[in-house]
Amino acid sequence: MEHSAQGAAGTGTSAAAAAVRIPVQPGAADVPRGRARDAGAPDGAARGEHTHGEPPAPRPRGLVRRSSVRGQILDALRSALATGELRPGEVHSAPVLGERFGVSATPVREAMQQLALEGAVEVVPNRGFRVVERGDRELAELAEVRALIEAPVWLRLGRTVPAERWAELRPLAEATVRAASSGCPATYAEADRAFHRAVLALSGNEQLVRIAGDVHRRAQWPPAGSPSVRGRADLVADAHQHTALLDALIAGDPDLVRALVGEHFTGAA
Repeated sequence: MEHSAQGAAGTGTSAAAAAVRIPVQPGAADVPRGRARDAGAPDGAARGEHTHGEPPAPRPRGLVRRSSVRGQILDALRSALATGELRPGEVHSAPVLGERFGVSATPVREAMQQLALEGAVEVVPNRGFRVVERGDRELAELAEVRALIEAPVWLRLGRTVPAERWAELRPLAEATVRAASSGCPATYAEADRAFHRAVLALSGNEQLVRIAGDVHRRAQWPPAGSPSVRGRADLVADAHQHTALLDALIAGDPDLVRALVGEHFTGAA
């Protein structure tokens, strides 16, 4: 049986749903809970999962392809993690999140299981999923790992990649500046990862891109007791480092590149 913790789940799920609405899944939200199915699997209520004490949410408007439900739910949950709307320490149940997103519990549970593999949440037997609490030490360790993985690659690429290839990344760097200016941590987190992913892709090492991306995503989740990792001013400063780095790389100035890379990854998140 799976249900959410009192207090924490009710507040966190409501905030997450308000931030990102997943359109209603055709055929799933319109049938009685005891008969709900998704891809042949029963939802939380059909499996006997308790949702007592958790208020129903109004169904969002619109339609969504069944095949895309899990991916949209995963994106929505990742955004809620980045903004701190799914708060560290809170417990959430798949059936209640499914009701709030307008889908069955199955794609929510699958998305939560993926987040568990990524280290964002942990399974709580008979209750649901708890958002992992991160301290300053863990975030510092993740920043160090990112620096160890990415900084040497940036410096090597700075010596081998021609200026015109760096210039092609200008739109992605400028996109991070716009995202930072919006003040939305989730929007910036996505743009930031896209830029770094494009830089590392110049190495031609797919495993490097995958592993560095995973560490980068983990480093973007906020610590316990904090609504977000960094404020708007910090995000804007970080984004402008991207454009400064590109300018130095295009100019072929190795000393400046080295200094900027060191600065960027010292405060990376």
